[in-house]
Amino acid sequence: MLTALSLPTKFVPLNRPSSCPRQRNPAAAAAANTSFLRASTKHPSFEPLKDRLIRLTDAGRIDDALSTLDLIADRGVAVDLVSYSVLLRYCIRSRDLRRGRLVHRHLLDSGLQLDSVVANSLIALYSKCGQWDVACSIFDEMGSIRDVVSWTALISCAAQNGMEEKAIMMFREMLETGIVPNEFSFCSVFQACSNSEYGFVGRMVLGIVIKMGFLWWDVSVGCALIDMFAKNQDLSSAHKVFDGMRERNTVAWTLMITRYGQHGRGRDAIDLFLDMILNGFEPDQFTITSVISACSDSELFEFGCQMHSLAIRFGLDSDACVGCSLIDLYAKYLSMNDSRKVFDRMAQHNVMSWTAIISGYVQNGGHDEVAVELFRKMLEGRIRPNHFTYSSILKACANLSDQSVGEQMHAQITKLGLVHVNFVGNSLVSMYARSGRMEEARKAFNSLYEKNVVSYNAIVDGYAKNSNYGGAFELLYQMESMDMGASAFTFASLLSAAASIGMMSKGQQLHAQLLKAGFESDIGIRNSLISMYSRCGSIDDAWQAFDEMDDRNVISWTAMITGFAKHGDAGRALGFFRDMVSAGAKPNAVTYVAVLSACSHAGLVEEGWEHFHAMQRYYKIVPTMEHYACMVDMLGRSGLVEEAFEFIKAMPTKADALVWRTLLSACRGHGNIRLGEIAAKKILELAPQDPAAYVLLSNLYADAGKWDDVTAIRRGMKERKLNKEAGLSWIEMENSIHKFHVGDTGHPQAQQIYAKLDELFAKIKEMGYVPNTNFVLHDVEDELKEQYLLQHSEKIAVAFGLINTSSPKPIRIFKNLRVCGDCHSAIRYITKATGREVILRDSNRFHHIRDGECTCGDYW
Repeated sequence: MLTALSLPTKFVPLNRPSSCPRQRNPAAAAAANTSFLRASTKHPSFEPLKDRLIRLTDAGRIDDALSTLDLIADRGVAVDLVSYSVLLRYCIRSRDLRRGRLVHRHLLDSGLQLDSVVANSLIALYSKCGQWDVACSIFDEMGSIRDVVSWTALISCAAQNGMEEKAIMMFREMLETGIVPNEFSFCSVFQACSNSEYGFVGRMVLGIVIKMGFLWWDVSVGCALIDMFAKNQDLSSAHKVFDGMRERNTVAWTLMITRYGQHGRGRDAIDLFLDMILNGFEPDQFTITSVISACSDSELFEFGCQMHSLAIRFGLDSDACVGCSLIDLYAKYLSMNDSRKVFDRMAQHNVMSWTAIISGYVQNGGHDEVAVELFRKMLEGRIRPNHFTYSSILKACANLSDQSVGEQMHAQITKLGLVHVNFVGNSLVSMYARSGRMEEARKAFNSLYEKNVVSYNAIVDGYAKNSNYGGAFELLYQMESMDMGASAFTFASLLSAAASIGMMSKGQQLHAQLLKAGFESDIGIRNSLISMYSRCGSIDDAWQAFDEMDDRNVISWTAMITGFAKHGDAGRALGFFRDMVSAGAKPNAVTYVAVLSACSHAGLVEEGWEHFHAMQRYYKIVPTMEHYACMVDMLGRSGLVEEAFEFIKAMPTKADALVWRTLLSACRGHGNIRLGEIAAKKILELAPQDPAAYVLLSNLYADAGKWDDVTAIRRGMKERKLNKEAGLSWIEMENSIHKFHVGDTGHPQAQQIYAKLDELFAKIKEMGYVPNTNFVLHDVEDELKEQYLLQHSEKIAVAFGLINTSSPKPIRIFKNLRVCGDCHSAIRYITKATGREVILRDSNRFHHIRDGECTCGDYW
């Protein structure tokens, strides 16, 4: 049972004046009332005209009704208050402020004495249309004819327009005047208390509700209380209210089911739904929608399919809300064909259904052109996109190689004035950042009126991925200095930013701060810690964060499997996967990307095939382009390049640029020029502006000594204004990032660094190191090639680390591209010569190099 908290005779004052003060002076009240004292006269022809006015209003022909009102006035006939009430009721119902003002003007001109019904209708009209000041003015003029409806209308207006404190103060003042609240009064004040700041007031008002008997018998009050507790993150109290309700209807059941689903308790929502059916209640479209949404968010796909059948049985499958939830359900479980079938079968489409199908295609990857085409059809159907539509379509534009589509969307968003809105603006920032256009991304970021954590995370992540670490950390520090509220999401975003740059000291500081803030038990934070430590090169710390978790979800397991795979420990990655399945956690598509990646890096071809088939057979996971790319990578690394090519040709869907790029990389590794040329041609057809295809093919020709072909490709890149991404390595030292390019001489310690490199090269050559000049992709003399190799960025970073750190601290280096074979070999010798450990993260994986051995086994 809920504990009933008694409310004192008067509320504890909030020490702020009300914007609608009560008229306490009797003389002032009398003067106010004189403005309502008017006389009305009857006329024989009035009743027929009145009947006509009411009929027209009830039929929704409001303009004809207003013309009738003008006709009555032209004939000199006085209209009664009932006619005005009918007109006002229509304007309130349709939120038609313009026509409501016309009726009000007629009313003022009529000279009628207003009663509380008409005055309350005017308050309701202006309050529901957001005209708070006008509603207050009418309320103040009412004087002694105010009643509970008058007060409730204003309380409701304040609650619905974000003026929670005003709503609570007016409720208190209503009690002080001796007016007894009704069920609508309580619903309005509970709405005002639906946040953490005023939740305690809601519990105080609960005492009055219990004493007056509203809680157990009035469904609307019970629903308002359930909503208040749920929004205050107190589902336990919400359920106690629900259990205590003597009368329930479909609305009450649906509300409780919806709140469970929204709080991530999908199984509880389903159990409640089954109880609802057993109690003889028939679900409506909102119930079905809520249950399907709970299934989507809780990965209960099978039950969601059963709900689809139930929706068909009840004839609700054509409903827009049900259709949208079904589109989302199938899209989340990689069944876009089923999503499209649901969409195509809908009788009518609105902005919600269009947005759902567009978002589904974008989220499933590889369907961005389809998403853009659907967006065009949506516009042709004169459906106006909303913020969510634009956010999804901007993500599709970010994935397309044709940047002009994104620019067109940007122009359209600017024209509509949405470029300053967070939800849309953040997607715009991400779109430009993902395509490497950081100048445009920064302009979009600066255009936002109010920047939130998502805004900062998008631009920081963009700078990090585009190797502008100075820009990333400038904004990261700026973000920390701003008062955005230390939420779990804030910490997760900051941890992600630190991980993307590889700044473990910053990640450790954030870890300490979130422990102090009390977020250590948050499962999302724990998952972010696993990812951060893993991506910063400390797999042991990642494991500790995982091991300390009381509750784990699929993301937790997947983060550890991914970590082990990236760190070259395929045995532990696959062992963890088996433990995950044994623990009852259901792997998802991302989990299998990590599993297949582990098989690829370890050369486990047979086991990789088993997992690829198992994910489809046992978990009904439809392979995405990432899964196909992992399989091509696995075959290519093992030297099975021809098999990889046949695999691509047998794919049920057209391979994208990622898959062909993976094959091209394998062709370069194994010197297969014929297939490399085919792969490069396919990439250029799909992504003509992608420089990776040119670079990989150029390197393939360089490895084969075909320098004329290399020259031709480089000339073509220059003509197309395409630039190869410059190699960059960096190392963190005392909260600072030290960056090095090939042949870098700009660092203050450059002289010491190159002296150290000369010393190291002399020593490791004596140990047997032979420079592999095949990794110099320029047609120059061998002596000059050796000099080029000496100046590679990762070697410079290693020398800097040796100068500035001491054993046993490992040297952690990060590189934006794959480490070259010669650097890998040289660093192996350096670790043996110096006794130091080097942890190198390149674009593909981690290399833990110690005593001349690497965890990759020279297989990367």
